[in-house]
Amino acid sequence: MAAQIDLHCHSTISDGILSPQELVAHAAKSGVKVLALTDHDDVGGLQAAREAAMQYGIQFVNGVEISATWKKRTLHIVGLKIDAENKALKTALDKVRIGRDARAQEIAAGLAKVGIHGAYEGANAIAKQSILTRSHFAQFLVQNGNAKDVKTVFKKFLVKGKPGFVDHQWMTLQEAVELIIGAGGSAVIAHPGRYDLGRINMLELMQEFRSYGGAAIEVITGSHTPPQYQQFAKIAHQFSLKCSIGSDYHGYGVSHMAMGSVPNLPAGCVPVWDDWPEAAYLLN
Repeated sequence: MAAQIDLHCHSTISDGILSPQELVAHAAKSGVKVLALTDHDDVGGLQAAREAAMQYGIQFVNGVEISATWKKRTLHIVGLKIDAENKALKTALDKVRIGRDARAQEIAAGLAKVGIHGAYEGANAIAKQSILTRSHFAQFLVQNGNAKDVKTVFKKFLVKGKPGFVDHQWMTLQEAVELIIGAGGSAVIAHPGRYDLGRINMLELMQEFRSYGGAAIEVITGSHTPPQYQQFAKIAHQFSLKCSIGSDYHGYGVSHMAMGSVPNLPAGCVPVWDDWPEAAYLLN
């Protein structure tokens, strides 16, 4: 049975295909009852999504997905139940978006060196008014005929050692966690199975994250396999962390998991929403 809660998804404010309003409508159609919008480094879509959620009878939770650097790796930390008007949060996210644009220009320069020109402009056209992410470059490269799909683009162009890779320094893990807590939210490590850390680094990350006040990890997410659900459920228990779930939905054709198809948490997990009024009925 699919869960009725989805705490990780994206709109056109970052690298999703649907507007905040369209995303909420799609969530409602897919049977989602509790939803968090977690755009990359941006809270600009939350108000529109909240208003749409009221129309569809969905319980809405403010969210964001913050980029952080840990041991020269990029991690994503989801903030749930944040105050979107928190001054420190908004100031920090403004700085991150400026950094994102600088990174985007470096990505385009790298691609130009291997004969792919106009990538910055092309990705910008896809992004429209939203912040530029690697997903926008991936969509451009697919449209440009440089790869058959988004997954291939990342392997061929955007990972370490490839022409579109840029080693960018984001805020630290501690800064990201403390920023979320300072805005009244709960910090969650997004899709930990994607980081290819190895066992020792993974355990070190969890210990450090917990020491900064981190609340939970995503156990079920679009890029995890069923065996990883169990793996990260055990890790969450080991470090006294709560468990979160989310489709990481970006839109049809570019997502690993459809909205409304997110499985329930494994037995024994403590949900990150265990004390939320918005999700109280899910615990009965």
